[in-house]
This record gives sequence, C-alpha cells and structure tokens, in this order.
Amino acid sequence: MTISIAAVGDLVLDEPDPAFFLAPSAAVITKADIAIGHIEVPHSHTTVQASTDVPAPAADPAALKDVAAAGFDVVTLAGNHIYDAGPEGLLDTIAFSRDAGLLTAGAGANLADARKPAVITKDGTTVGILSFNCVGPRDSWAASQKAGAAYVKVLTHYELDSATPGGPPTIYTFTAPDSLRSMQDDIRKLKAEVDLVVVALHKGIGHTPAVLADYEIPLSHAAVDAGADVVIGHHAHIMRGIEMYRGVPIFHGLGNFVTVTQALNADGESAERAEWAARRVKMFGFAPDPGMPTYPFHPESRNTAIAVCTFDGRRLVSAGFVPCWIDDDARPVPHGPTETGERVLAYITDISRSAGFSTTFTWDGEHVLVQAHPDQENHHV
Repeated sequence: MTISIAAVGDLVLDEPDPAFFLAPSAAVITKADIAIGHIEVPHSHTTVQASTDVPAPAADPAALKDVAAAGFDVVTLAGNHIYDAGPEGLLDTIAFSRDAGLLTAGAGANLADARKPAVITKDGTTVGILSFNCVGPRDSWAASQKAGAAYVKVLTHYELDSATPGGPPTIYTFTAPDSLRSMQDDIRKLKAEVDLVVVALHKGIGHTPAVLADYEIPLSHAAVDAGADVVIGHHAHIMRGIEMYRGVPIFHGLGNFVTVTQALNADGESAERAEWAARRVKMFGFAPDPGMPTYPFHPESRNTAIAVCTFDGRRLVSAGFVPCWIDDDARPVPHGPTETGERVLAYITDISRSAGFSTTFTWDGEHVLVQAHPDQENHHV
C-alpha cells in the first residue's frame, strides 16, 4: 500500500489567528498520510531571551494546536532559533507540541534526546524523521547535560585572493568530519529500524536567492549515502533548488511557509532585532514590502512549495511538489497549472538550474513531478 509524505519549510506563527494563515494549504496537508513542518521559533509563555544573535520572541503555544489541526503530524525543531528563549522555551515547545498531538524531532533536554527521531507508522509503513541544525548559533546546540538542538558542525574558511588586506575573500564551507559521521551514524541506526528515513537539515545562506553554500550538496549527499529516503532543507527563508541523487529527492530549501511576525521590524523592543533590520538592506539587498508588515522577508520568498513524495513500502513511487504563492495576507496558497502555478514552477526551475541541477519538472494534475534527467541521474556543475 502506498503512503504519501508531505513537507514544508519554516513555520513562524507569531501573529493572532494562525488558522487563518494555514487555511488555504490545509486541504493539501491533510491529504498526505504524514505531514512534516519545521517550527522555527520557541512556543512558550516565557519572556526570557537567551540568544546573543538576533533573538526570536517566543510565540503563543496555542498556535501549535492550529498546526496539528491543519494536518501536520510531525514538527522538526533543530534550528537556529529554538534556544532563543533558553531551556524553558525549548522544553515548553516540545511539551506543547506533543500536547497538540504532534511528534517532535531535533531538540531535547540533552544531546541524546535531541538526536532521537520521531517515528510514525501509517498503513504498515514505518517512517523515521531526524532533524539537524547546521547554522548555529552554537549556544543553541545541545550537549550531554544541556538542552538544545541536534546539529551538524559546519566550518567556514576565508581565503584572501588578492594582495589587498581586508579585500573580498573567497568563502569555503565544509562539515566537520566527526560531526558528519555522527549524523550518518544516526541515519544508519534509524534505517535499520524503520522502512523510510526523512532527514531535515536547517541549512543554507539566509535571504539570498538561489545560492547554495559549498557544504550543502556534500552534506545532503552524505545523508542519502547513509540511508535517507528524502532530504528536506530549510532556514534560508527563500527557496533553493531540487535535485535527485541516487534516486532520492533532495529539496535543498523549501523556504518560507507560514512565517508571520512583526519581531523583525525596526521599531521592535529588541536592540538586536532593530540593529538587524537596519543592516538588512546592506546585507541582503532588499527591504520588506511595507504593505506586508507581518512578512519581513525577501520578495522572491513568496515562491514556495509543499513537497510530496509517495512510497510503496521502501520504494519511491514519485517525488514532487505543489507550487504555492504567498499571497498579500502572507498565506501560502497552493496552485495547480494556472498562471501563478506556472510562475512558481518557472522560479523553482530557474534556481535549480542556477545550482547546476538537471532535474526535470513535469505537471501531473495539481502536482509537479520531480525526476532525474534521463541522461544523468545526478548532474552538478
């Protein structure tokens, strides 16, 4: 019997009435046998801020019930903001998620807990989900006696290519070998216990169209080599390309889904968030649309998708996605082969080509099928 697994990118539910923002996509999400989303910020009543980066305020725990009501079964938590409200905020997020009927992966009271998968069985097929944060900050990482997120350590090297001190460098990124092996060990162990493994990676360069950092493709391939059946990326708040590697779909970044907040506005209470808002244009080359005060993100990030993969036992039957456009109310709205759907598909095709992927995309009803190029399953230049 076949089962379908759906996945979306970041969920930031920091505005009243989350159900309103989730409503247009709920029919697609609930249709899937298993649906996975990424909770980006803590959900807690605490007012503590524990991050020295750009801290996200804790969102209303009641929003997690709306996530479950919209059809989600599993939420991944390994991300750069999950520890922003300290251990209390993190543990509250886990507790409130589970109270809402959601399984969690990627965060815990210690590293062992954070590395535990979410495991769910539907129609005789058991699926395990692992979640890893690849972007820091380091104080968000779990340790043997510290709450936090499961993680893969990524190193950055700056190479000065000219004789000008302070000149622009070439930036190289790569995973720390022991950390990569640890991730692969978790995947192999889980693969021996379940039929299918989904690996969620919080990775990439934020708010920057199309670009993949050096480490992202080798890291994703390493997950597949260890046994992952689907790899899902998020964090950049803008979509990334899609590839097929060894017959496994890799969604390098599903971008934003419902991400509604006013915390990143320049007039917020946090000095760090206000400073970030002031630097945003220089850093990323965009200013949020003033007509969408609850959506402080890159205009191209309104292109998004719901990944949908179908399996028969351990065999992939189809991989694909439903194109979505984030409307003027900041709600992701699914689109079939309409003018809007075609525009989103063209965007995803373009960023996939920019990444060097030869993946083909074909409409199949309301979905787009993702397939390897017929001449070469994995082509990357």
